[in-house]
Amino acid sequence: MQIRAYQPSDWPAVEGIHDAARKDELRLAGLDDAFVPLAQAASNEGLFDYRVVVAQEDGQTAGFAAFSEDELAWLYVAPDKRRKGVGSALIDYALSQINGDVTVEVLRGNEPALAAYRKAGFVLQETVSGQMPGNEAFRVTVHRLVFRRA
Repeated sequence: MQIRAYQPSDWPAVEGIHDAARKDELRLAGLDDAFVPLAQAASNEGLFDYRVVVAQEDGQTAGFAAFSEDELAWLYVAPDKRRKGVGSALIDYALSQINGDVTVEVLRGNEPALAAYRKAGFVLQETVSGQMPGNEAFRVTVHRLVFRRA
């Protein structure tokens, strides 16, 4: 598996991965009606304000992540590539690029994501409720996890 910087030519694959995986994520949280396609969410939520990377396997884009110096803000894996190490590889890559503590938010109900982050060493910091970023018509509850550097 190769993880590399996002390029504009990756957009169709990244868009397809996000849109399919986000629907699953929202379904797990009981928020099916809150779906916003990446074409809109990227702008609403500032995707490209972060460093964006893609994971490729056998020449196909399998997932992507976006992170800053202290936050892993986006991580999506193609549904047919789940449970094959793609998410873990993206988490590990982001952690290798960030020097300090790292936070991540996971929607309540998304147990697969919680398990992946816990496996990587994240611990629950708090659980909070508020408006959904990028789609403020919906209230959400999120688990904030943190990866602390020793």
